[in-house]
Amino acid sequence: MTPGRCRSKAHKAEHLGYAGRRVLVSRKWSNKTLRDHKADRRAWVLDMLGLPDDIETDPHRYVWRPVSTKDPTRTPLPVRLLRGVANRHRTRARLDELRARADGRPIPDLSATTALREAA
Repeated sequence: MTPGRCRSKAHKAEHLGYAGRRVLVSRKWSNKTLRDHKADRRAWVLDMLGLPDDIETDPHRYVWRPVSTKDPTRTPLPVRLLRGVANRHRTRARLDELRARADGRPIPDLSATTALREAA
């Protein structure tokens, strides 16, 4: 578990360039499982958002049921996909902003409307 002390040839410089896995899976060098990594990420995000760690996710908060293709309230697939992409984009931008604040880096204003207003 000490860095640089692995006896495996996968970590030796003279064996670089050979086919196969060169880095051991995480649980072999950090003793963490996938569940542990997921819990660490969740704790970090909750900390960045200023939410308490004891938030419990209610497994019954959503009701999943099939929607008929003839249902008039059904959102078309392209709209659902674009909403998912936009949601992911907002989440990524927010996390990038939080990381920048945590590291003490300035947060650039990349808004196109702000740039247009300043140019006018």
